[in-house]
Amino acid sequence: MARPREFDEHAAIDRAMRAFWQGGYEGTSTQQLCEATGLGRSSIYNTFSSKRELFVRALQHYCDTATQHQIDFLEQPGPPPREKLRALLLGTVEDEFTGDNRGCLAVNTVAELGGKDPEISAKLAKDAERYVAAIGAVVAAGQRAGEIDTKRDPLLLARFLHSQISALRMGARGGTDRATLEQLAELALSTL
Repeated sequence: MARPREFDEHAAIDRAMRAFWQGGYEGTSTQQLCEATGLGRSSIYNTFSSKRELFVRALQHYCDTATQHQIDFLEQPGPPPREKLRALLLGTVEDEFTGDNRGCLAVNTVAELGGKDPEISAKLAKDAERYVAAIGAVVAAGQRAGEIDTKRDPLLLARFLHSQISALRMGARGGTDRATLEQLAELALSTL
């Protein structure tokens, strides 16, 4: 008879997510995952079957929490659409210069594994589409309000802004200073 699990699997996934977020997939050892989760190797492998499977579950958890947090921000009533998009872009820069400066796990994963793993690539693409759709809804609202040029497709503009968010994050990780990134955020907004 199998022994019942004596740990909170969701909490273990959350702690593993934080470890992968800090070190990346390749840079996070099984020992580091054991330390982060408080689990032994056998518990990790018996529950998740592999480091990769644990990473996939941690990445999904990130998409379900961090990306959803951004979508919730975009969907809440509040400032006019253009100001909401400004807050999103400048908030991205702010995130990169406060706290532990881990960046975005999705962007980090694209940079590290970009296209090397079809399942992970599909998860990232699905997550990006959800985020782009939420940005696109704000862009369309801005077009209806006369704040954003109506000559361009709102989904294309949303994809552009999504790519700029990723570029801001990568720029920060590459050492671009805060003032420059804020100027780039404003430049992206000016194209609308």
